[in-house]
Amino acid sequence: MQLRRSPLTLQVLFGAILGFAMTTAADSSSALVPSPGQIAPVPAWDLQSSTKAASDLEVLSRPGIDTSGWLHVNTSKCTLMGCLLEAGIYNDTELFYSDNLRKVDSKQFEVPWLYRQEFGLDPGAGKYIHLITHGITSRADVYLNGRPVADNKTQAGSYGGHTYDITDLVDKENALLIQAYPTSYYYDFTLGWVDWNPWPADNGTGVWRDVEVKQTGSVALGPLRVVTQLGTPPDSSPANVTLKSRAQNLENIEVTIAVTGTISPKDYAGQSITWSQNVVLPPLSTTDVTLTTTAPKPAIWWPKQWGSQPLYNAQLSVFVSNNTLSDQASETFGFRTVTSQLNSYNDTTFFVNGRLFQVLGAGYAPDMFLRFSPSKFESEAQYILDLGLNTIRLEGKNEHPELYQIADRLGIMILAGWECCDKWEAWSYNQDLAVPTPVWSEDDYDIANASMFHEAGMLQAHPSVLGYLIGSDYWPDDKAAPMYMNALRLQDWQTPVLASASRRGFPTSMGSPGLKMEGPYDWVPPNYWYDTEPSENRLGAAFGFGSELGAGVGTPDLSSLQKFLSPSDLNDLWKNPNKGLFHMSTETSSFHTRKIYNAGLWNRWGAPTSLQDYVQKSQITDYEATRAQFEGYAANWNSKRPATGMIYWMLTGAFPSLHWSIWDYYMHPAGAYFGAKVGSRIEHVAFDYVKKSVFLINRSLDKAGPRLIDIQIIDPTGKTLYSNTVKTTTKPNTSKEITSTSLTSVLKNMIKDIVFLRLVLSEPSSSRDTEHKVLSRNVYWLSKTIDTLDWDNSNWFYTPITKYSDYTALNKLPAANVTVTVTARSSRGRGPQEHVKSPVQVTCTLENHSSFPAFFISLNLVDKQGKDVVPVIWEDNYLTLWPREKGAVRARHGPLGTAVAHAHAHAVQVVGKNVKGITVKVG
Repeated sequence: MQLRRSPLTLQVLFGAILGFAMTTAADSSSALVPSPGQIAPVPAWDLQSSTKAASDLEVLSRPGIDTSGWLHVNTSKCTLMGCLLEAGIYNDTELFYSDNLRKVDSKQFEVPWLYRQEFGLDPGAGKYIHLITHGITSRADVYLNGRPVADNKTQAGSYGGHTYDITDLVDKENALLIQAYPTSYYYDFTLGWVDWNPWPADNGTGVWRDVEVKQTGSVALGPLRVVTQLGTPPDSSPANVTLKSRAQNLENIEVTIAVTGTISPKDYAGQSITWSQNVVLPPLSTTDVTLTTTAPKPAIWWPKQWGSQPLYNAQLSVFVSNNTLSDQASETFGFRTVTSQLNSYNDTTFFVNGRLFQVLGAGYAPDMFLRFSPSKFESEAQYILDLGLNTIRLEGKNEHPELYQIADRLGIMILAGWECCDKWEAWSYNQDLAVPTPVWSEDDYDIANASMFHEAGMLQAHPSVLGYLIGSDYWPDDKAAPMYMNALRLQDWQTPVLASASRRGFPTSMGSPGLKMEGPYDWVPPNYWYDTEPSENRLGAAFGFGSELGAGVGTPDLSSLQKFLSPSDLNDLWKNPNKGLFHMSTETSSFHTRKIYNAGLWNRWGAPTSLQDYVQKSQITDYEATRAQFEGYAANWNSKRPATGMIYWMLTGAFPSLHWSIWDYYMHPAGAYFGAKVGSRIEHVAFDYVKKSVFLINRSLDKAGPRLIDIQIIDPTGKTLYSNTVKTTTKPNTSKEITSTSLTSVLKNMIKDIVFLRLVLSEPSSSRDTEHKVLSRNVYWLSKTIDTLDWDNSNWFYTPITKYSDYTALNKLPAANVTVTVTARSSRGRGPQEHVKSPVQVTCTLENHSSFPAFFISLNLVDKQGKDVVPVIWEDNYLTLWPREKGAVRARHGPLGTAVAHAHAHAVQVVGKNVKGITVKVG
């Protein structure tokens, strides 16, 4: 960290500026940061367009200026649109309805905006005050008390974080002014949206991350880096820990400092370690202070599915003369290692704590207006774990420290990196940019370098970080790549760095990234993932590491659709299957329509007869699609060319979207969610659509022993065509094919129209008096022939179908007689959330009284007003019951994350493909 003394030729921040409806003089007796080592965000802002404010920034940045005519936002960070939403100028319920986003006047954001706030400080001898930024979009001028701190050349880029020494500018009463400049995704280093969704009117301009004020003594510390070195084996060997920080001597005299390091277990009992050393700092110098110790019995951090997540607090404190605290830096870390290597097929495989780690994850999308809510992300993280996923990818959306803190605590890996398709990849060899974009200038390299240095420092200590992609669709050029790597090295980066997320190329200074980005992004049938040979033209099929791919599904359920689609929009969904839709991708995108998706639905299931029929067929399509993708990659983990990893495209949408979501914007899980959940079970049995065989999947590190696989096939009348129990054994972190000649024969020769295949995986009981423990239950509906893929005519986003499977016979199933009872009880909170009000567990018991199957029964928890209860975690959903079958599934709702509000569970809505809809009250 090099502190910058202002005023200088420093140019800081970017984007927009926010404001208060009224500003009062700061109370100097209540300083924002009253003592050394303290840091605090500027808590709120007054916001105004530069067209409605005086043009003299020196005057506007003096204390006592009347801003009663400005907008007031009571938040420490927000883009311009985020601020206007916070101030009540806009309402996101209205904005997201139909195409109302088009009505926002984007011209108002084509000029700079001002963010202003006053606060108190307590300056004095030996006290140094610093202003810290973490990126402002797109760039900004910064003023304090009538004088410049930084200009928009230095404070540039959404990730351009800088620290400025403002000691000579501060007083007891202070006024900070930030002028944020308009944003262009193709000319500025920002957070762009490409084709993910319609672009926000402000292009994300503004103070989207906290701006902080810090007080120190004469020696200031930069962010703390924590370097760990595990022994072998890690669970029973000592580990080395090194704490590092850049110490800056702010005075023109040599000084000897005492540096104290402390590491201690966080939130659990364990031994703390404290040690010290003296360091001499030359005048006005910056020195890397390094303290190393040994942890004799470290608790090892694991991804959630593999173990616990013990965390440690680390702190460096600097004391000057008379043992006076000058500054301190702290961080939370965990003992773990991450490495990667290329296999013989040039595919990347990750290792966590020395164990082969198959990445099964999805691509994260922030809120369209970059409004980050820790409590919402905590609930999203609970969904991620419920799905069985172990990783999320952040493509140029690195968010805030709280995201990584939650991931650390819950055990979710993060694959971070830069984004595609805009200024970040404006290379001479990138011919895929949507608009002409100037290649990088010398100033651009400086902005990107500062961005990499800042982000590496923010992420470095977090055990949840799996790696960093310094390119997405394209690799950085031969000047940017070593620049990035040097910035990462200076921040003591310890996890893999990959040149890009695709096979297009790589810098001369780096090797192949070993990831593929060859689609699909739109609908493909379930057999796509299992059709892996020859791999040279099988694109996204389940082999290698797919960095972003999916079947383009994620249709919200009807209750969510009605929140953001007008009656006309809803009619278009099922009456105009080829029409462009605002809630898909942008108008210039290949994904503005549901044409490819709907072609599959119409041909396989028949034309929908109503909106409800369309939505139900969509949920079946989505469930089938996500299940097959996750199962395909999990099943092929130990194949000849293994499926080493997969990032599903995408996790959820930035706004209410009709595709690319595992759950919808309103946190309501539907078909895509529960298909993915089945396909990602830790222990599981899956059906290979191509080989007509069964795979036994074990994604754990500790589950082993005998297993039973019950295989049964029935026709739509309930007649049993095949029944067999296979005895086998399972091993941790493996998958294997269970061959069955008779099963293959039945599926090839005995299907008239449709059959149902049920796979049940059990752990046999050691006692004859107790039932086997069911680990996984999985039901497929199979037609006589699978969809025929035209691989030779594939493009970058899908593979055409020349002949579709026929599932129309399922439209004629007779109505099944299913009874449902619902009970509820409070369940005790566990872990870090024990202080939160206990969630409620609802149990639904279903019984099919018919002699034929009850197909695709959905369960939806609602409150007294009939509104969805979210967030909610169901053990299973979209169930198919065998003739005379009875079973129970449980749902948990309430505070899945800290401080998440929840509605009271009143009833469960039940409906199936051949089950009449009913609402059953909670008893």
